Amino acid sequence: MIAGVGTTWYTWLEQGRDVKPSVEVLTALSQALRLDAAEKRHLFILAGRQQPDRRSSAPEKVEAALLHTIDNLVMQPAYVMGRRWDVLAWNRAAAAVFGDYGALEGDARNIIHMIFTSPYHRRLLLDWEERARAALGLFRAESAKYTGDPDFERLIALLMQSSVEFCAWWPERDVLRQLSGTKRLRHPIAGNMIFEHMSFSIDDGSDMKLIVYTPLTRENTVAKLEELVKGTEAEKRTA
Repeated sequence: MIAGVGTTWYTWLEQGRDVKPSVEVLTALSQALRLDAAEKRHLFILAGRQQPDRRSSAPEKVEAALLHTIDNLVMQPAYVMGRRWDVLAWNRAAAAVFGDYGALEGDARNIIHMIFTSPYHRRLLLDWEERARAALGLFRAESAKYTGDPDFERLIALLMQSSVEFCAWWPERDVLRQLSGTKRLRHPIAGNMIFEHMSFSIDDGSDMKLIVYTPLTRENTVAKLEELVKGTEAEKRTA
């Protein structure tokens, strides 16, 4: 009765008959049965249905266990990226390579904003245009579920005004799906560096991602990263 489902039909559902419940019915049942997120996901899987995307606008919080994880990736630059590509947390190696995220506020601490408006990141990224176009395709693909979200709309409008390339490329509507790759950098202190990078989704329904960079032996990247991290540790001790 609470879910608005007939008794006979619900009985058939429990018996596993081929009744093909709709997304709306499954949602009503999960609410009536007070299922938590994991139980609701399991219900949709059993029914062979895709669970509707949840467009959360709640403040994003990085759990302590995840913070501990990235802190222990001493020789792998890593950061946690939110649904809008804001950098929510990072380790010392990431700050040594990509700059001090703690010195940035608001939109300035957003990855797509950095790529298109930060002179530091434009110089840092070898093959900037190729990397910027790829990032834009990824951002478009991942932001599609948030169409109409005021935070996304405001960021896009800001970039349309502040970046000639973003303004020219955004209307092309290219999309891309890429979880890993190689990134070539020209660090202002260490020089050329090469990293493999991988994106990991945080399985809590938040759309947060963990981005991890692994230094390669080419361009003596491992040794250069060690020196950069030592330098940041020394700065912290003297600060």
